[in-house]
Amino acid sequence: MATRLSYPCAAKLEDPGDLPHCFAIYYSKEGVRQYDLRADTEEECHLWVDAINNASFGKMLEQKQEAEQKQLHLLQILETERRAKWHYVKQIEDLTAEVKKLKSELNEYRTERRASPEYVAEADELRKIKKVQSFFRGWLCRRRWKQIVEDYIRSEHAESMRRRNSIVFGLVECEDEYVQQLSILVTCYLRPFRMAASSKKPIILHEDVNSIFLNV
Repeated sequence: MATRLSYPCAAKLEDPGDLPHCFAIYYSKEGVRQYDLRADTEEECHLWVDAINNASFGKMLEQKQEAEQKQLHLLQILETERRAKWHYVKQIEDLTAEVKKLKSELNEYRTERRASPEYVAEADELRKIKKVQSFFRGWLCRRRWKQIVEDYIRSEHAESMRRRNSIVFGLVECEDEYVQQLSILVTCYLRPFRMAASSKKPIILHEDVNSIFLNV
């Protein structure tokens, strides 16, 4: 389909100088079908022509063909995926059946082996070996742990920690003794002096008490 600007309606106007803005739409393949259209202004005429050209049937047909090609490609991919899925599902089912068969054979073999006298004797021997191994592992672990503890006790870090703990304990004991002496001082001296300073006939003033017990 194509468009063109023309003035086929000029002969029908009473005033030939007043030309309308017309354009024609025709089909190039058939060559006979034609539609004459008219706009009020030249600008509207050009807008209609551009709009029709941009929305032509050929472009719509190309877009439709592209969409059909994409759809066909996607359908082919979907069909390939379905076939691959079916193949994998079949393979998984075969492998699952094989695994079940192997498990069944393994259980039968274990049952037969446990019932045999050789397996019983071998199991008793293994239990004895495991007991001996467990005993030796425990003895080695205890020996190694004792050696580690002794090495740490003789190390410089342990010696410094002992000195630090001794100093801390000494400070704690000194603070405890200081608190006890301070409690005796407050109970036996500070409170009686304050009571004496607060009596009707004080033998000592509060200023003197505060100066004596300034650091208490």
